[in-house]
This record gives sequence, C-alpha cells and structure tokens, in this order.
Amino acid sequence: MDKIRIALADDHQLFRNGLKILLGAYGEFEVVTEASNGAELLKILETCPADIVLMDISMPEMDGAEATSKLTRQAPATSVIALSMYGEEEYYYRMVDAGAKGFILKDSDISEVHDAIIAVHRGGNYFSQELLYHVIRRIKNREQEEKSSSLSKREKEILFKICEGLSNHEIAAALFISKRTVDKHRANLLAKTGSKNTASLILYAIKNRLIEV
Repeated sequence: MDKIRIALADDHQLFRNGLKILLGAYGEFEVVTEASNGAELLKILETCPADIVLMDISMPEMDGAEATSKLTRQAPATSVIALSMYGEEEYYYRMVDAGAKGFILKDSDISEVHDAIIAVHRGGNYFSQELLYHVIRRIKNREQEEKSSSLSKREKEILFKICEGLSNHEIAAALFISKRTVDKHRANLLAKTGSKNTASLILYAIKNRLIEV
C-alpha cells in the first residue's frame, strides 16, 4: 500500500521536528518535505508533491491562508489541513475560504491528527473536535439573517447535523429518514448556500448565525 505523503509547513523548526517524529510512528505516513513559510512550501511542492499539507496559519513571508489559496490552484490534488494555536473564528473563516479541508488546534492529540489526515485523504473533511464542540454548544434559537430564510426547517435540521460531523447515513438514522432523502437535502443546501463542500456549509452556518463560534 502506498504511503500518504505529508508536507509540514510551520515557521517553528522545533514544532516541525516533533510532529515529524510523532507522525513517523504511523506506518501509513511519510513526511516528504518541510517548509518554514508558504512561499517556500509552494516552491518545494513543484518538484516534491504531497497528498496532505499540515499548514500553520501564522508564518512569515506568506501565511497559511494565502499559501492554501495558491496551492489549491497550483496542486488541486493536494489537500490542506490547517494547524493553529488559535480558536478565533477569523482564522477559521480565512482557512476554510482559502480551501482548507480540515482545521486542527496545535494542542490536539497526535491520534486526532492521524484521524484528520485519514479522513481528508479519503476525500472528507475534518474539524477539531474541540472546535466543533464549542461551535455546536452555542447553537441558539435566534433571529436569522435574511439570507438564511430560504432554508426549510428540515434543511436547517440537516445542516445542524452536518455541523456536528455526522455522515449522511448517521443523519438519516438520527432523523428517521432515508439516506436518499438526506442526499437530496444536502444537494439542496449546497445549491441554496452557494457552498462547494461540507467545510463551506459549516462556514455558511457560522456566518449566518445558524450556529456560533
């Protein structure tokens, strides 16, 4: 089985070294390159491609959001998971808008980093469980912005479940409806909100105060 090729982008060498050692304990991973800023990363990836980039947000010369945006165009097959010490929504917005498929806080356990890499490599999304916990526990029944009024009650229910990290199968079971129905509602949600993927849907929910961070 081919190993998952990983690139590390962080301006702190000590952090990169520690993460590289921890990831090395997993036989399915191979850290193929490192970079101290976004510009350096993009240059390296031209000749040393990676499947997954673990991307710091705050870096000199070119930060993680700018690098992610450019990498999405330069190498669309490479997926980015954002790494940050911050939990503020502004950083979350920037990285998701730039195209990140996941968001992990730097103090996450290495097992969560492993799970995030596997999920994103399989075509999914992954958001820090700590981050999602703080997002979901602040769901409130409040007046919605006009933009969100086009969503039906069922679509909002499904959007909440998506924000909780549930799959279509799990949503169907939780709401006692068929997976096919969930698939249809998810497609409608993507169309109505102008979202490209699950990450964009979560961002839409936050921006429109369906949920809060």
